[in-house]
Amino acid sequence: MHRSTTILFTLIILVISSPSVLASDGSQRTITVNGQGKASAPPDMANIETGVVTHGVTAIEALSENNQIMGRIMDILIGHKIAEKDVQTSILNVTPEYMRDERGRVEEKIIGYSVRNQVQVRVRNLNDLGQVIDALVRAGSNQISGISFGIDDPAKIINQARERAIADARGRAGLYARSAGVRVGKIIAINEQTTDWPRPQGAYRMYDLQAVSSVPVATGEQEYNVTIQMVFTLEDME
Repeated sequence: MHRSTTILFTLIILVISSPSVLASDGSQRTITVNGQGKASAPPDMANIETGVVTHGVTAIEALSENNQIMGRIMDILIGHKIAEKDVQTSILNVTPEYMRDERGRVEEKIIGYSVRNQVQVRVRNLNDLGQVIDALVRAGSNQISGISFGIDDPAKIINQARERAIADARGRAGLYARSAGVRVGKIIAINEQTTDWPRPQGAYRMYDLQAVSSVPVATGEQEYNVTIQMVFTLEDME
């Protein structure tokens, strides 16, 4: 079989497979491949939600107690050198509590009020995280709903994943080209398809808060995934 015929036959097979090889008029042939890259690093910050729920016969009574406890919570955060910009109120509710009958059905009579005040806190010193949580509980926080870890500036890690995705795409293109009896030429296009960010890790919920004496925290790593699509020309072997 003539060499050019063999190359054309191999290119037709590649069109059917995952990468695409095009030869519209015979003057330029291209191959399109996807490359994937991953990069990970330990987190350097944590986000937690903490707060307090109080109850009282009147709304003022419940709110007054809540304000006292939240004041202690804010003092704890200041004591651990957490900046004001890293503390934000997320929930503040004053809710009536209704009487229930023997079947648990809600009646119209109000028997008291509950107040929920919750803040989002960013802890930038992870070595201090366990002590912060412990101190918050001791100060009266009875609402710690979750912890998520992250990287404050992930650009460097994402760029590492991009470089690896490009290297992967180049390697795939070279493999397919060699199998077809041709070689990879110039880059025609580079497109970033997807960038997958880490999902929040380690949901952390406490129930027996008064029993907490120390809080071990496992931070794990943050992994970023990038998919790059690249288009190359194909050239005959010399």
